[in-house]
Amino acid sequence: MTLPRRVRIVEVGPRDGLQNEPVTVSTAVKVELIERLLAAGLASIEVGSFVSPAWVPQMADTRAVLARLPPNPHGRYAVLVPNLKGFEAAQEAGAGEVEVFASASEAFSRANINCSIAESLERFAPVADAARAAGIPVRGYVSCVLGCPYEGAVAPQAVAGVARRLVELGCYEVSLGDTIGAGTPDQARACVAAVAAAIPPERIALHCHDTGGLALANIRACLDLGVSVVDAAVAGLGGCPYAADATGNVATEAVAAALDGLGIATGVDPVRLAEAGRFITGALARARADAEQDAGTG
Repeated sequence: MTLPRRVRIVEVGPRDGLQNEPVTVSTAVKVELIERLLAAGLASIEVGSFVSPAWVPQMADTRAVLARLPPNPHGRYAVLVPNLKGFEAAQEAGAGEVEVFASASEAFSRANINCSIAESLERFAPVADAARAAGIPVRGYVSCVLGCPYEGAVAPQAVAGVARRLVELGCYEVSLGDTIGAGTPDQARACVAAVAAAIPPERIALHCHDTGGLALANIRACLDLGVSVVDAAVAGLGGCPYAADATGNVATEAVAAALDGLGIATGVDPVRLAEAGRFITGALARARADAEQDAGTG
């Protein structure tokens, strides 16, 4: 296949990027970040999650964030949901899209959500049914597609099986996550090829962490396999609370620049995107400094 003419970047910074931040990020900062990302031309934005605040306290204000956001004129605001209760909360809050997540690794599934892969997929069946009835699109995530912090190597066929099941449940798209950033271009191609034999390649997205510095190479290696959707986080924010070595998502700025260099359109304004990156890194630096000062005087 040839390279795609256009790639849709799914901005995950406000959720996946911020979820593991140790200092509280205010609702106002999150809303301004999302507004800046919208202004930069990003239409698909992951803005929060409806998981238990006990597990991910940074996302406790997702309902408030959604309430304060302007309409998204070109896309949807997506939120992560773990079960039917989370979906109902997301629907009530006005989310335009929900995301469900499963793992290609049994050990990671148990560490992350305390159940097997099969059990996790069973949980999502009522979510998919309810979303279908409500006309709300569902996007799926598969984690640990290129390696697991507990099991090591993960077979491409295992990834393909989970991706197929997510599509069968009703996911319009499946994002393949290199959760610990351990993958290489050859491994990425083998994984995507296996998944593309199980589901249409246009339903595949890539979600790369840059722990090993190969995220851009891994993305490039898969672009001629029919993939035209890439997840990224502004300023390279993020990580996974259940994978200590996952140091951050590939930066949206880097992905947009790399795609532009290949002659692939994204619709992203690099100047405004850079401004959004400077905004959130500055806000986080101030929040961390304030937290350190409070700790020193407490």
